[in-house]
Formats: sequence, structure tokens, C-alpha cells
Amino acid sequence: MHLTRFRFNTARLGSRRLLSSPQMLHAAVLSSFADLPKQRDDGSRVLWRIDSTSRAEIHLYIVSPDKPDLTHLVEQAGWPATGRWETQDYGPFLSRLASGDRWSFRLTANPVHSVRCKDEQPTKWTAHIGHLHQMRWLLQRQERSGFTVLEKTAEKRVTPDRDQHELIVHDQRTLAFRKSGNGKPVTLVTVTYDGLLEVTDPQALRRTLIQGLGRAKAYGCGLMTLAAR
Repeated sequence: MHLTRFRFNTARLGSRRLLSSPQMLHAAVLSSFADLPKQRDDGSRVLWRIDSTSRAEIHLYIVSPDKPDLTHLVEQAGWPATGRWETQDYGPFLSRLASGDRWSFRLTANPVHSVRCKDEQPTKWTAHIGHLHQMRWLLQRQERSGFTVLEKTAEKRVTPDRDQHELIVHDQRTLAFRKSGNGKPVTLVTVTYDGLLEVTDPQALRRTLIQGLGRAKAYGCGLMTLAAR
């Protein structure tokens, strides 16, 4: 597995076009590989996420079984003369994960639930809108994903019943575009989670990090990354 980071040159038209279209960016990520990426036997796949620390500093993160070549992105949306991307072997880090480890994490996800308006109608996926529901969506998945979000001490809680975890939900976005090929409209609600976690099942967490969490993985959702606290 490989972890790659690329910085966009936000002054360039190519960057603005890619960042405004999840469909175009999805295609650009897939174009980083000589052969069309396929999900591996271990469930690993290409995952990507956009991180924005400011309007002028926006990064693309990619986790992938194969090493990508981002030359086309440097030419379209980077600094062709001096721009580079960073790719690291992700395997050693994944293999070192151990129960009890504590990490900061970030995840951009598409928190949805299945609803049925009428008994005779089929269920459909509907986005969680409120932050409490979005937070609960992640907390409901933490055990099987191999981690637990740390709880705050009582003195750090703003409200006793709604501020229990070291978890922030922010940057809610509604993405609307059409699928290439069939032209069907797609609308996604995405949010970013930042928090602190403790590893409870290293093998399950490794699966989460290489397989992704939730839906809409082709459009920049599901990639969780860890960082030292």
C-alpha cells in the first residue's frame, strides 16, 4: 500500500476545474495508474480525499495498492517546473498499529441512512444533516472499524450530554454533479471528522484504512488518515 500527497496550485485554472468537480477529480485520480485500479482480494482499493488548510493550501491524499504517477496533475494543476508529489510506503506504518495506540484522525465521509417513506416503497439512502446525527453515524461504526473515539473529561465538556467525545464535525458540503456515461444526477452531502481515537482492533483498523469507511468512496469519501497526537 502507498500513501501519496499532492499540493494544488490554486492560482491555476486547472486546479479550480478539478476542485469544483468530484467527477473530474475521480477520473484524474484513476488516471494516475497505468492499469485501471481494481479492488484487491484483501479489499484494498484506491481512496482519495481533499484537505484544505486554507484557500491557498489544498492537498490531495491518495491511498492505493499501486504507486501512482501524478505527472498529469503537476502539469494541469501544480507547479510544472518545480512541483512534486510525495509517496510513501504505507505498509510499515499499518503493520505497526497496536491495541492501545492513540492517534489523531481525519475522515471525510458521506454519512447516510436508509429510509422508507411509505411501507410499499423501496428504501433509499438519505443524508444525515444535523451534526449530532452525523457524529452518531461515526460512533456507531467505530467498534467494527477497529477503534474507539476518546471521551472528554468532564471539565472539558461544553454540555454534559452533547459533547462527550474528542470529535469535531465540520466542513459540510453538498456536491451535485452528473455521472459520466449515463449522465444521471448525483447529490452527496459530505462532512469532515477530526478527532482522537484509541486502537482497539489493529487488524480491523488496517482494513478501515485501506478499504475506506462509508459510501461514495469514488468521490473523495471514506479515506481515514492517522497522525501523531
